Amino acid sequence: MRPLLRRVGLLVAVATTLLTFTAAPAPPARAAEVPLSQGKNVTASSVEGPFAPAAAVDGDTGTRWSSAFTDSQWIQIDLGTSAAIGRITLDWETAYAKSFRIQVSDDATTWRDLYETTSGTGGVQNLTVSGTGRHVRMAATERATAYGYSLWEFQVYGTGGGTGGDTLLSYGRPGAASSSQSDQNCWECTPARAFDRDPASRWATSSTTGWTDPAWISVDLGATARINRIVLQWDPAYAKSFQIQVSPNGTDWTPIYSTTTGTGLKQTLTVSGTGRHVRMYGTERATAYGYSLWEFQVYGTGGAPVPAPPLPPDPANPPRLVWSDEFDGAAGARPDPAKWRADPGTGQNAELQYYTDHDNAALDGAGHLVMEARKQATPGKGCPPDPLTGSTTCQYTSARMNTGATFQFTYGRVEARVKVPKGNGLWPAFWMMGADFLSGRPWPYNGEIDIMEVLGKDVKTSYSTVHAPAYNGAGGIGAPYRLPQDADFSDDFHVWAADWTSKGIVYSLDGRTVLTLDKEQFEQTRGPWIFDHPHYMILNLAVGGDWPGPTDATTPFPAKMLVDYVRVYQ
Repeated sequence: MRPLLRRVGLLVAVATTLLTFTAAPAPPARAAEVPLSQGKNVTASSVEGPFAPAAAVDGDTGTRWSSAFTDSQWIQIDLGTSAAIGRITLDWETAYAKSFRIQVSDDATTWRDLYETTSGTGGVQNLTVSGTGRHVRMAATERATAYGYSLWEFQVYGTGGGTGGDTLLSYGRPGAASSSQSDQNCWECTPARAFDRDPASRWATSSTTGWTDPAWISVDLGATARINRIVLQWDPAYAKSFQIQVSPNGTDWTPIYSTTTGTGLKQTLTVSGTGRHVRMYGTERATAYGYSLWEFQVYGTGGAPVPAPPLPPDPANPPRLVWSDEFDGAAGARPDPAKWRADPGTGQNAELQYYTDHDNAALDGAGHLVMEARKQATPGKGCPPDPLTGSTTCQYTSARMNTGATFQFTYGRVEARVKVPKGNGLWPAFWMMGADFLSGRPWPYNGEIDIMEVLGKDVKTSYSTVHAPAYNGAGGIGAPYRLPQDADFSDDFHVWAADWTSKGIVYSLDGRTVLTLDKEQFEQTRGPWIFDHPHYMILNLAVGGDWPGPTDATTPFPAKMLVDYVRVYQ
């Protein structure tokens, strides 16, 4: 396994607060009904095999949700905000409901019935209903077969909803641009990158021919569409003056939005226009560089949309334990290979240790994992020169392990109870890396979520941080925090946790919130949020490096990082 890329750990402390969202007033009753449910967060009472709830709202009639083989099951959709519901389409698999209700709710707790039957027919059922709510549920009470309940599609139509009734029309559609960049600074930054719903990839104008005004990027929606909304997520190279234009043929353009005071970062534009092609036409750059967009999303009706992959569902409330390691076992036993794999090799950031193949990680027989850093030379391993001796022989060994090959997940409560060591040059950490790192995507484009980092030279301070292309290394976003009464982290075990959802990450220490990172606020103020995809967990104890600095004569060896448990709830 290739060594994991780390970074200088200097952090930028940013005070963040959760944003408050208010549902927009319901549009007039005469407004046209549009699909509201596709790609929304969805949960269910149970899941049979791989047939997850999200498959019922992905717009793909070849994928489905299936429940356990018992009565009284449900599947519910969070529309994002309140909506007026006028129609429900249920596309049943053979396992359908004989008796069920369609219900709505404002809070996913108190439900109101819109429709009820005890003679369900299966197949495709188009139900005319009338009601208003944010959450919509199909609650089944009697099966028509010996199996459970299974839906190819659960479609909700109405007005309102979390996206204003639009469909994402630009995903996967062909793009074009006045120029594009592909070099060591922006590899394959082609127009398609702005339409892939991947906030870690981007389009940029050419560094050799495109850092001029005007410049543009366009998308072919495949058929005529009514455009309602545009979302632009800018790189720092943004447009001060630009237009949004539409065209029937990609040649004759009509402006539907214009500004001379572009703000960069995330801009959500309410527009109104009709066309097959949509273009951002920049006329004045805000920087000396060109133009660059992480995302250019077009919403509306019509076109020839390519269904985007469903967004991952948020954890259940309350969440349930889905993975854990309590490190129970005999003294000297190695970490469970069904959960952890060693990650041998040298570190980064001028670290001085060599990570062994579990030689430095073992259970202590008392319910703890011991990760041990030793003063132990490993010739031929190619460490950076030791600041004291100049030798490139690794002077220390330590432990690093991860769940990359055994457990990857999106969202949940992630926590570990850890006792950190004290000593100059020591650097214990509990963190997560985007799983696409393992398939070759370079850091920081895969995203890194640091839950706990403590420097042995200052064991009264802990750090939690996130790293992404727009904020990484010394620019990573996070904050330091301390224990009450300035207690020493190395004196006892402490529980570090991250509650990670589609809205952001809330970090806590021993149950006390220490940092809140809000996704929407990040996109508005710092750049794209790239953490809505699978990650895996990592535990390691580094020695030396740019951030913790070198060891010295006072550093105790062997140094031990003790882990009582690691748990994931979803």
